[in-house]
Amino acid sequence: MTVTAPPTTSRTTSRVSGFALAVTAIVVMMVCASAPSPFYPVLQQQLGFSATTMTAIFAVYAVTLLLTLLVAGSISDHVGRRPVISLGFVVLAASMLTFWHADSVAVLIGARFVQGVAAGLLMSALSAAVVDSEPAARPGAAATLNSVSPMGGLAIGALAAGALLDGTSSASAIVFGGLTALSVLVAVVVWFVPETSPRHEGLLPSLVPRAGLPRAARGPFLRSAPALFAGWATGGLYLSLGAPLAGRELGAERHVEQGLVVAVLTGVGALTCYLARRRTPRELTIVGTTALATGTTLTLVALAAGSYWGFIAAAVVAGVGFGGSFMGIMRSITPLAAPHERGELFAAVFVVAYLAFGIPAVVAGIASSHIGLAETTYVYGAVVVVLSLTAAILRKFTSTD
Repeated sequence: MTVTAPPTTSRTTSRVSGFALAVTAIVVMMVCASAPSPFYPVLQQQLGFSATTMTAIFAVYAVTLLLTLLVAGSISDHVGRRPVISLGFVVLAASMLTFWHADSVAVLIGARFVQGVAAGLLMSALSAAVVDSEPAARPGAAATLNSVSPMGGLAIGALAAGALLDGTSSASAIVFGGLTALSVLVAVVVWFVPETSPRHEGLLPSLVPRAGLPRAARGPFLRSAPALFAGWATGGLYLSLGAPLAGRELGAERHVEQGLVVAVLTGVGALTCYLARRRTPRELTIVGTTALATGTTLTLVALAAGSYWGFIAAAVVAGVGFGGSFMGIMRSITPLAAPHERGELFAAVFVVAYLAFGIPAVVAGIASSHIGLAETTYVYGAVVVVLSLTAAILRKFTSTD
């Protein structure tokens, strides 16, 4: 006699599969985001471009990502998650393929432009898909993994790419060829899991550039915005200046040592998100922003002392802050949006995050060519410390959740 599984079991299995795929896809996207970083010094030497050009390359990604988020950040609320995720990974594959064959500054800028479009399409859609498909038996898992997986992906990409650059002459083919294939695979596999967001009216009005917020989430989001800005400004400090500082100021000549700066910050951030998942959003945000201020201060002390391992130790403290503050924010706002509002909500989150991540880093890149890398870092770090302490004070006295 054939026994057929109850429909409920089948639906549960499909939901878990969709959840696992959405989380995995976020990791892949963020690996693609950080993997090019260790290659920039190599490409700069090969192609002979200036520090100002390096800043332009960074700016293209940040600006394109933000514009895409503003225009298309809520599109998955209207056409469904799967079409947007699939298209985003096809575009991401194109960017990785372009990185692989970048033989001029123009091609490199083109790769960053395409990658910015892909990230703008994917960020809100994937975060919303994780929440949509959260297993009923694991409440709160979506907020946790929406915090853990981006940081984990950033850590894996930077460290793996740096190690491969040190270990093989085929690093570019392995990294970018592998990520191209992986992105294409995700673009295909997403069609084999259930759609979690039915079509809704309002697609054309949603394409007008804006960063809207669901009414129920507005208050908590605004309370969280200073901490969100402080956390991602810290991330921008490490991701834009960390590797050059390690190489030029702290004597870390190997690519894996330079990549370790980013990997420690984001990896510790991911671990913090997981270990602190039972803390209240308020506790997470206050402790996180305080740790951001402390870690950034220690970073500046280590830089002044010329200590690479002191710099890494400071990144551990800053990573606790980066992960803790971001986790607190996601826990505060994730439950507050209706299913058809989630893409819009996460678009607003990442608009603020990437404004904080991109603008200070671009300004710092320009300033470093005029006043020096170390001096720029001292100014940038001081601003981050002030932002973080302000966010901690505001969170302490403006919310009781």
